[in-house]
Amino acid sequence: MRYCVQIAGVGGQGVLLASNVLGHAAMAAGHKLAMSEVHGMAQRGGSVLSTLRFGDEALSPLEATGQADILLGFEPVETYRMLNLANKDTHILMNLQPTVPVKVSMGAEEYPPINDIVSNIRSVTDRLITLNATELAIKAGKAVAANAALIGAVAGVEDFPLERNLLEETLLDMVPERFREINAKAFQLGYETVRSV
Repeated sequence: MRYCVQIAGVGGQGVLLASNVLGHAAMAAGHKLAMSEVHGMAQRGGSVLSTLRFGDEALSPLEATGQADILLGFEPVETYRMLNLANKDTHILMNLQPTVPVKVSMGAEEYPPINDIVSNIRSVTDRLITLNATELAIKAGKAVAANAALIGAVAGVEDFPLERNLLEETLLDMVPERFREINAKAFQLGYETVRSV
């Protein structure tokens, strides 16, 4: 068994925490793991891409075109930019809440319509599931728990090889104790969103 998860977003969204949770859970389940992270100006909202491969064989950690089993998109444009990593069988989980770049907020550029992004992704795969992870996190108690909602969404994907309880326990072990209840709620909401589709 070999499984590949690509996580795309921008700095400050919790992409690296999500990749660490998934990686630690994979190792706890007895899988070999290879991980890599590519981030430019992550501190300033730049692009972040994390690749995880786990399974029975030693694997290259570098991203490969069309080989993702899951593309987890923390941000719509970043999800679309990394679409070349997916194929028609890839499960794509996309947060609908945009992180607006500085040039857009200054009026120098326009953010593309979310409906156009969704349509373009659906032309590649019908396995796109969209969710507003930020709204789910706010419902759980705090917007910064959006990454917990997205990790919960991954747990809800059919045939995902890591157990839901293992992912949740790993997440809660890695966040400060005072935020565990909020993260647990956000995880559950993300999980339920995907399972209901």
